[in-house]
Amino acid sequence: MFLRIEKGSAAPISRQIAHQIASLCAAGKLKPGERLPSVRELARDLGVNQNTILRVYERLSGDGLLEMRQGQGTFVADGARAQASPGQRTRLLDELRQIARQARSLGLSSEQIHELLSIALGELDEQAANDLAENLS
Repeated sequence: MFLRIEKGSAAPISRQIAHQIASLCAAGKLKPGERLPSVRELARDLGVNQNTILRVYERLSGDGLLEMRQGQGTFVADGARAQASPGQRTRLLDELRQIARQARSLGLSSEQIHELLSIALGELDEQAANDLAENLS
């Protein structure tokens, strides 16, 4: 599992990790039933505290994306690829509000903000298509 931490990011490390794992689940790159690295392994690989990874796993388990099994490890939950949970939607809405405030402080209109979002979504779709083409070749 490839995760990347941006140390200079304003987003907390735990949020970065949680977002990336949720994105991998949503994209189907982590399949239901797939075992995730142990808390200790992932913390060592990313160079973060074990408690950070534990909090991420607990949060994503609470959101229904992961399943923590005592003595067995942490697994992608069945239906993890289904729609975002209410907790995920709430966090996404909070992040979008922050982005909207930042855009307004830069003097952007609603139309300009929508245009930028469309560009970003288009880039994501293009990247997903390229990733799929690479996997098929």
